[in-house]
Amino acid sequence: MNVLIIGRGGREHVLAWKIKQSANVKEVYVAPGNDGMEDVAKKVAIDENDADALVKFAKEQDIGLTIVGPEAPLMNGIVNRFQKEGLPIFGPTKEAALIEGSKTFAKDIMKKYAIPTATYQYFTSVEQAKEYVRDQSLPIVIKADGLAAGKGVVIVETLDHADEAIDQMLSEQQFGAASQTIVIEEFLQGEEFSLMAFVNGTSVYPLDISQDHKRAFDNDQGPNTGGMGAYSPVLQISEQVKQQAIESILKPTAEALVKEGRDFQGVLYAGLIQTDQGPKVIEFNARLGDPEAQVVLPRLETDLIVTLKGVMNRETINLSWSKEAVVGVVLASQGYPNAYEKDHTIPNIEKLSDKILTFHAGTKRVGLEWQANGGRLLLVGAKQPTLKEAQELAYREIERLKTVNNFYRTDIAKKSESVLK
Repeated sequence: MNVLIIGRGGREHVLAWKIKQSANVKEVYVAPGNDGMEDVAKKVAIDENDADALVKFAKEQDIGLTIVGPEAPLMNGIVNRFQKEGLPIFGPTKEAALIEGSKTFAKDIMKKYAIPTATYQYFTSVEQAKEYVRDQSLPIVIKADGLAAGKGVVIVETLDHADEAIDQMLSEQQFGAASQTIVIEEFLQGEEFSLMAFVNGTSVYPLDISQDHKRAFDNDQGPNTGGMGAYSPVLQISEQVKQQAIESILKPTAEALVKEGRDFQGVLYAGLIQTDQGPKVIEFNARLGDPEAQVVLPRLETDLIVTLKGVMNRETINLSWSKEAVVGVVLASQGYPNAYEKDHTIPNIEKLSDKILTFHAGTKRVGLEWQANGGRLLLVGAKQPTLKEAQELAYREIERLKTVNNFYRTDIAKKSESVLK
């Protein structure tokens, strides 16, 4: 079949790369894609939020399956539109995608159905929000209610910092409509991990776990970003904890959405933390994590198209995983996630080892040169027999790309150091 992937980042690149390997696929298209994907997919000059043009293209090119990568088209109802046109598409409707689109909705669902998460309150009033913080223990977490590209979360350790974050989100509308409401919640301590699953109604097919690194700088310092690197497997999280998370969080959430008349079909992403009381939810997303997808999908040995078709048909699926580890390090433009410059050269991409997995995000090709075209530029991933070997190879290779105009964290997968093998 012909497959269409909607999106333009690293998540969409790894999807195209993985789907291209399927014997069931004739052609892979990515709309709008990026220049780095051209070895595995054909770029289509259609914006990911242009539903009319995407529907037209899917019909004209006899697309057998469309897969939605990013969150914005989901919240804009791209799946609803394709379904109305009778076009096969993998992703949740806008009603189900609200689990990511509104943190207040997600928290209320968790409260109603006793899904473990941090205690919380939400506010539209600056004064009431500040008053609430003064009655809580610090640190505390302040979140924009809506979509903020992974940057709408602030962990505050002082009242002054809390006041500043509340003012920025509610008064100054730092994230536009996304921060007209804020959620203030308890700070949870423990080991974080990402657990994603293919879901259709109450049928849940868990993927293997990974760990993302959200903060911009080493040792989890600096502002939150869309993700600076990830790795899988996560050796310090036991299989028992993973199974507990599946049974106490993923399955009940899928069932809750069905009960609410918001049946979920697509990828349900749970950002989790292992606490003294067991795993709890930090956030839900309605799509594959980025950069988690870039380290999890390379470990998936099962044909992805066969898998997705099986999920859509609610068939029995057995996912097979490589025992090898993947470590992925994100190269970003200096200044990201705040103001950054574009158009600077990224050297030596062609000189990277053929053992490296390179997934492009904010890059463009100008003549023979690769240039920056965004905040997160690309991910250098290494798949090796052990986590330690993958870590060493990824860092040896990404060093070739370093200039004064970009940066990367040097501690991806370090949290598994005590159990690295």
